[in-house]
Amino acid sequence: MKIIAYSYSDPLLESPPDRSIWGLEVDKIYQDLGKRQQLFQLLEDCQINTPEYLLIRNLEELGDSVEEISDRMTQLETLGVAIVATEQNYNSSQLKNADPADIRANLAKIFQEIQNIQYHRRLRQGHARNRIKALPPPGKAPYGYRRGKDRYILDRSTAPVVKEFFERFLLFGSLRGAVRYLEKRYGKKISVSTGRNWLFNPVYRGDLAYQNNEIVPDTHVPIISREEAAQIDRLLRRNGRLPSRTASAPRSLAGLVICGQCQSHMTITRVTARGKKKEYLYLRPMNCPLLPKCSAISYQEVLEKTIDRICEDLPRTVAKLNLPNPEGLKEMLRSEIHTKKAIIEQLSSLKEQGILDEETAELRRYKLQTEISQLTSKLDSLPPGDLKVIAKAVSLPQFWLDLSEAERRFYFREFIQKIEIIRSQSQTWELEVTFIF
Repeated sequence: MKIIAYSYSDPLLESPPDRSIWGLEVDKIYQDLGKRQQLFQLLEDCQINTPEYLLIRNLEELGDSVEEISDRMTQLETLGVAIVATEQNYNSSQLKNADPADIRANLAKIFQEIQNIQYHRRLRQGHARNRIKALPPPGKAPYGYRRGKDRYILDRSTAPVVKEFFERFLLFGSLRGAVRYLEKRYGKKISVSTGRNWLFNPVYRGDLAYQNNEIVPDTHVPIISREEAAQIDRLLRRNGRLPSRTASAPRSLAGLVICGQCQSHMTITRVTARGKKKEYLYLRPMNCPLLPKCSAISYQEVLEKTIDRICEDLPRTVAKLNLPNPEGLKEMLRSEIHTKKAIIEQLSSLKEQGILDEETAELRRYKLQTEISQLTSKLDSLPPGDLKVIAKAVSLPQFWLDLSEAERRFYFREFIQKIEIIRSQSQTWELEVTFIF
């Protein structure tokens, strides 16, 4: 008994299946990618040495239309080849003794399914061809852009609004604050979730993102630079570690301090004396379960001791780390990106020489561009400088004292994971600072 198998895959939509799916009893496997040369070879071979069974995943792999599929099924079954669709309810060897009316009804149902599948497949192929040509996906252009002939172009009336939103977020690290600023400054109302989507959206970085989660870089004019995008990603990762709503808090210690006795996060409270304008800041546990509750502590004292601990512990902690050379990693990634860009530049020449056809060259360019995007993302996620050099620079108390609260908040969150207040029975306390690395 001779058994053969056939599979067809569209390179725009899928990868070819593993040949092992057909099992060990298959005598020969025909596999097409993009065009159906192997299918024509299969039909010729069947006329010379007819197999008993043809295994196929779905009948729609036999052609691009119901008419083509029906003709090839008839051709094969006339030769005596039994067609078995492993992912569909079709086995022609079981239909010999079946009622002709049932056969027609089953085929009509299958062909209707095939028509629906091919309709959606053509839509996906159209979207895939647009992806390969780096054309914008269907739908309305993101706020700040409008549709050009083959790419997004800046909307001069709305792009400055988006630009200022990003600048505000970079300055204060607060998403809600940036959203409120847009409404106050421009009267532009957006939700916090919309603002978050803007921060993550590759479009504002000059890239296109598609539904298959692949990103094609440098397709249009960006609103923010690569450096700004990398800093935004660091801010978002950093804020994700903090309790909700503390990212936009004005004080530098907000969200970082924990009471070592009750393990509650500590909130900042303001107290003013009757008839006086001077205010005093305290840190107190938010949800202390103890009785009596853990007492509040002066915010200024905790701030001063935090700066002392950073200046003393940070250089020692960084010195113990076995850190890879960031510049070496960056140079390696830049080299890989340069190599892939050089290959892209060679594609036109290969196409002119007839080595690659138009479709293959475009597909190869698209895959290289998505690989460049992944490498660029890795490059942007690396720290901006040598951590040991930075630690030495920020280990001076005056550096921290000269900063504003907003600036100090930014740097604290770059280095500190949490600040724990260790209380003693004598009503004194000490700080234990846990660094991110």
